[in-house]
Amino acid sequence: MPTAHDLVVIGAGPGGYVAALKAAQLGMNVACVEREPVLGGTCLRVGCIPSKVLLESSEKFAETRSELARHGIRVASVELDLGAMLQRKRTVVTTLTKGIEGLFKKHRVTRYAGQGRLTGPGQLVVEGTDGSTELTAKQILIATGSRPAPLKGVELDGDRIGTSTEALSYSEVPGHLVVIGAGYIGLELSSVWRRLGAKVTVLEFLPRILPGLDSELAAEAQKLFAKQGA
Repeated sequence: MPTAHDLVVIGAGPGGYVAALKAAQLGMNVACVEREPVLGGTCLRVGCIPSKVLLESSEKFAETRSELARHGIRVASVELDLGAMLQRKRTVVTTLTKGIEGLFKKHRVTRYAGQGRLTGPGQLVVEGTDGSTELTAKQILIATGSRPAPLKGVELDGDRIGTSTEALSYSEVPGHLVVIGAGYIGLELSSVWRRLGAKVTVLEFLPRILPGLDSELAAEAQKLFAKQGA
C-alpha cells in the first residue's frame, strides 16, 4: 500500500526545503525526497554557502597580507593554512545541513532518501539503497536544483579539469587556474583562489563579465576585479 501525503517535494535545495517547511507549518502532511545523503541541495552543499565561506576567509587572508600595513598594522609573516580554511567551510556547511534536518523533524516533514520517479498522476516511487517505496500525493513539487553544464569535447576528470564543486575543495592552491565562464559562480571562485595566490585567467564568450546581470553592476564588478589584479 503506497504511503499517502498531501505534498511531496522532490529535491531538498533551498526552494524545496523552504516549500516543505512552509507547507508543514500550514498543516499539510509533507514528505521530501532527496537522493543526496545530506539536505540542503546544491546551494548549501557545493554552491552558494561554501563559496561565500571561502570568499570571507580568503578576503581576510588577503587583507592581512597586503592591506593592514596601510593602517599602520605590521604583521611579520602571514601563512596560509588551507586545510584549516577548508575545514571551516565544511563545518559551516555541516551545521546548516543539520539545522535543516532539525527543522524537518520539528515540523514532521518525512524524509525519503533516494531517487524520486513519477509513475502517474499523484504517484511516485522512491528508489533508495534499501529498496523502493511507493508514495501518493495530492500535490507534487519538483525542485531538483541545478548541475554544471558540460562543454562538448571537454572531458571532466575531477583533477585537472573539473567543475565548481572540485574548485571548492582543492587540496592546494593551483599555480594557474583557468575558469571558463564569467558568471557569478566562476568569478567568486576566481576571487577566492586569486587571493590565496593562484594566477587566474577567466574566459568568457560574451563581451562582458556577469552577462546575466545588470550591466552597471557588471561594470562596477569589473573595476573591483581590476583592483585585485584581474
